[in-house]
Amino acid sequence: MLVLSGPPGAGKTTIASLLAREWEPSVHLRVDTFFRFVERGFVSPWMPESSAQNRTVMSAVAASAAVYAAGGYRVVVDGVVGPWFLETFLAALGPANVLVHYAVLRPRLEVTLARAQARPAGELTDQEPVRRLHDEFRDIGPYERHVVDNSELTPSSTAELIRRLVDDGGLILTSP
Repeated sequence: MLVLSGPPGAGKTTIASLLAREWEPSVHLRVDTFFRFVERGFVSPWMPESSAQNRTVMSAVAASAAVYAAGGYRVVVDGVVGPWFLETFLAALGPANVLVHYAVLRPRLEVTLARAQARPAGELTDQEPVRRLHDEFRDIGPYERHVVDNSELTPSSTAELIRRLVDDGGLILTSP
């Protein structure tokens, strides 16, 4: 199972889709889709008052990932999954005895902003939250070894690099 993270505009969805298309059987879980399930009382996930909502949504994503992984699927989760949410995934996937890989796409800020601005309508394009979320991934302590700077990489070369790191065990978060 791979958790593919990073700020908005980093290329997570594109790369996750490329990887999921290569692995079989596979599932691509988009965290953004889970946020869209909230009908009433939605709080933009980058707002300080969204903490309880974000924990609930991440728990739902992690539980879904665990069910698919236990069913034999290679799961790719794509979303803004900072280290502060990893325990949620580890707790959900632990009983399924699933090996978890974690990758953080972290292109340079100017690249991230340009990519975010080019996103389709309905996606987060506003510079302030994109800058703030990029900043939250600037120094992730012991998880720095999971960072991939894809500023100069194409989507296919980024996917190839992530696939190779997964295959080589370079992104393992925990072992069963």
